[in-house]
Amino acid sequence: MAASDHTILEQASDWLKQGRKVALATVVETWGSAPQPIGSQLVIDAEGNFIGSVSGGCVEGAVVTEALDIIASGKPKLLQFGVADETAWKVGLACGGRIDVYVEPIH
Repeated sequence: MAASDHTILEQASDWLKQGRKVALATVVETWGSAPQPIGSQLVIDAEGNFIGSVSGGCVEGAVVTEALDIIASGKPKLLQFGVADETAWKVGLACGGRIDVYVEPIH
């Protein structure tokens, strides 16, 4: 689900106020043809609910899955997706670019 940066951060704040555990994913680097620009964000709760976009939909599922592990462990992680990466083809990033997504738990 695409949303504005303001809406994404409001949702994160609302979920935190409700006592949910939350992670924030942010596009920190792009190369070539990338579906979303640097700074694009996705917020995820521990149940797998999310709002925002880091890839126009092509890697959101993989980011959400990683975010659930990050919420559980409390340790941030840098994820990389690109056409040279077999994982990228599996999740559909065949646009010719590469993106780095930093996922961090927020409190």
